[in-house]
Amino acid sequence: MEHYTSVRPPSNRSRSLAHASPVEVSLQAALDALGDPIRRRIVRELSVVPDWSRPCGTFSHLPVAKSTLSHHFAVLRGVGLLEQRDEGPRRLNRLRRAEFDDRFPGLLPLVLAESEE
Repeated sequence: MEHYTSVRPPSNRSRSLAHASPVEVSLQAALDALGDPIRRRIVRELSVVPDWSRPCGTFSHLPVAKSTLSHHFAVLRGVGLLEQRDEGPRRLNRLRRAEFDDRFPGLLPLVLAESEE
C-alpha cells in the first residue's frame, strides 16, 4: 500500500477563506468596505508591492487588534478587493486591482491617491 505523506487535505484555516468576485458586489458594499480608513490603508499598502509578497503578519503596525485586522481582511475579500492564499504558516495577499477596477472604474484610483494623514 502506498502512502502519500506530502498530500494533505486542506486545513480548516484555508477552508475558511471565502473570496467574492467583484462582479457579484454592489456599489454600496464596495463603498462600505472602503469607508474604513484601516481598510483603505491596507489597500494602499498592498498596491505598492508585488502580488503574493505581503503576508498578513506584516500589517501588525496598524493600530487595531489582530482579530480586528482579520475582520478587515475578510471584508476586503468579501467585496472582491483582496485575494489571499496560505503558504505554510503565512497568509499572503494579492490586491485584485484589475478585476475590481473593471467592475468599479475609477474607485480604486481614488483610494490609492488618498494621502495618509
